[in-house]
Amino acid sequence: MKICVQAALVLLLSLPMFSCFTGSKQAWAGQNETPNKAPFRVLFSNDLTNTSSCVSPYHAEGQQWAPEMIEATVDETAATGVEVHMLQPAHTWVPWWPSKVYPLKEHYRWWKSHYGIDIPKMPVHEYIRKGGDPFKLFIERCRMKGLKPFISIRLNDGHHLENVDKKNNKRGAHSICKFYVDNPQYRIGPGFGSWEQRVQNWAIPEVRKYKFELIEEICRNYDITGLELDFMRHYSYFRLDKTTSKQRKAIMTSFVKDVRRVLDASSKNGEKRWLCVRIPCYLTMHDGLGIDVRSMAAAGVDMFNLSASYFTVHDADIAEISKMAPGGCFYLEMCHTVYVGKKVAKGYDSNTFRRTTPNQYYTAAHLAYSRGATGVSAFNFVYYREHGNGERGPFNEPPFHVFKNIGNPDWVAKQPQHYILAKMGLSKQFLQGKMPLLFDAAGQTRKFRMDMAPTKGGWKTDGKLRIQAEKDLADSFWTAKVNDVELKLASDLSEPYNNPYTPLLGDDKVHRGWIVPRDILKDGINNFEVTMKKGGKTRVEFIDLAIE
Repeated sequence: MKICVQAALVLLLSLPMFSCFTGSKQAWAGQNETPNKAPFRVLFSNDLTNTSSCVSPYHAEGQQWAPEMIEATVDETAATGVEVHMLQPAHTWVPWWPSKVYPLKEHYRWWKSHYGIDIPKMPVHEYIRKGGDPFKLFIERCRMKGLKPFISIRLNDGHHLENVDKKNNKRGAHSICKFYVDNPQYRIGPGFGSWEQRVQNWAIPEVRKYKFELIEEICRNYDITGLELDFMRHYSYFRLDKTTSKQRKAIMTSFVKDVRRVLDASSKNGEKRWLCVRIPCYLTMHDGLGIDVRSMAAAGVDMFNLSASYFTVHDADIAEISKMAPGGCFYLEMCHTVYVGKKVAKGYDSNTFRRTTPNQYYTAAHLAYSRGATGVSAFNFVYYREHGNGERGPFNEPPFHVFKNIGNPDWVAKQPQHYILAKMGLSKQFLQGKMPLLFDAAGQTRKFRMDMAPTKGGWKTDGKLRIQAEKDLADSFWTAKVNDVELKLASDLSEPYNNPYTPLLGDDKVHRGWIVPRDILKDGINNFEVTMKKGGKTRVEFIDLAIE
């Protein structure tokens, strides 16, 4: 294809320049020094769009957005244990701040010229156009409430981009920009069938330049404590058949180095400003995204936010990743869900989902600390609240109380544990070849592993292992082993701990369970086997192990 050839040529021409577009080859001044470690344990991410998409104490259903809602999102995290509050200005194609790089006035004029219609009024945009500044409001509120304000920038977000070629388009005016529409040759493609196809190709210097100029504007104009580069929205940056691993890593490390430079150069009174990257918690995904933890740390990254995209997980590669940059700080990201089910309506946010419980948060935190993490972060945390399409409730208020002690490794080490493995659903890249467990016929055995860390002083009770299938297990018969030891069946298959979040919880019809003697478990990887002795084709989509 002509576009592919052009993109490949641009890539080859751009690779010799290690500084993305500034022309500077000077390394960050501190790259050969050991920077002071970030003093934070608990990070909180706020995508801003939740202020109008979620029903909350400060946003009634159908209520129009108001700037006071930004202050309310900060207030509800104050004095909870959260230390850093990160604001994501939506999708970072169209600025949600008063920008001179891409002014909203220019955006509205272009939209009318290109699509032939006016942009439907958006309260956030109207607030900015009338002189308001969401960032200024956010930063001042954080300072008032004793929180450290960070801005988190999505580097390649795919939301609403599937609508760009629709006639008289009214969707995505807050995320579809002139630069994206005018340059179809920059898209990874082909087509818009997936998140990975819709976004832009970072092998092209102009693509990186667009995002950098927005980042530079934020760094220079706002007194932020830190900046996060979000590589997870969405995790596609290159045509893998047109780039090598070395090329991808050089491009991304160079970009990070330039961001570090401008972040330092614009610091107020020479105060330290922290640079964080939100990257996959699984090493197998790093190479395709151009992520090299060692080189990014050398380029000035202070904090690594290890993410499973939308989910809380207990199988992250924290131990391996944290060893790559001993001077850095590593955080395990935790989310409002552990398992996404089927779509029940059209549009975004239309899947059923199983909510993360406090015990599951504490277990994730304890395991993270045990494997080298500095702290934890929360993402999409407020989406326990009513939002989206279809019948996915009942909904709940978020459990903000979990932050009180989750930054204390000693405290979480004493809590009851609830380990999980689940079919996460939204991305095949995150399944890691582990879930679901597929059984085609009787006699088949499936294996899986769980990384486990004993409670303080060692486990004091035996555990309960459960599997949850997608359908009624009826007359099927199952056996299980842990570390080569045969387990006894459990008679009680109910939830091991109080769980106020009922969506996607199973009953005795879809569960099978076993007692796990505590003395056969070990600190580290434990090997499990489940065998369907009798039964038909079955998918096991959720596994949990409760122990104290």
